[in-house]
Amino acid sequence: MTMDGKTLARTVAVIFVAAAVTAAALGMSRKEDRPAGEGAHTTAGLMPNPLRNGLRRCQALGEAALRDDGCARLWAEQRDRFLGLKETSGRSTGEPDAMRWGQ
Repeated sequence: MTMDGKTLARTVAVIFVAAAVTAAALGMSRKEDRPAGEGAHTTAGLMPNPLRNGLRRCQALGEAALRDDGCARLWAEQRDRFLGLKETSGRSTGEPDAMRWGQ
């Protein structure tokens, strides 16, 4: 008894799909343990963040935010944090950058 090419390809495809479905079901049913320290991320997300709140306010302003000095300051602070140009705690002090740098 011999199999032709089409039948063999279909059989291999069915076996592959069955294995993939089984692996997915096992992966979804497995309870994963959280690594130590992962719970700290959830509590940090609940704390108020003035920088984030200010950026959201600027986002809500839309095009008017381009003329808002506060938004320009927040964007500069966020850019500096992103680029690693200065250490911040993620909290805006409300002071212009020149005052914070002692200029």
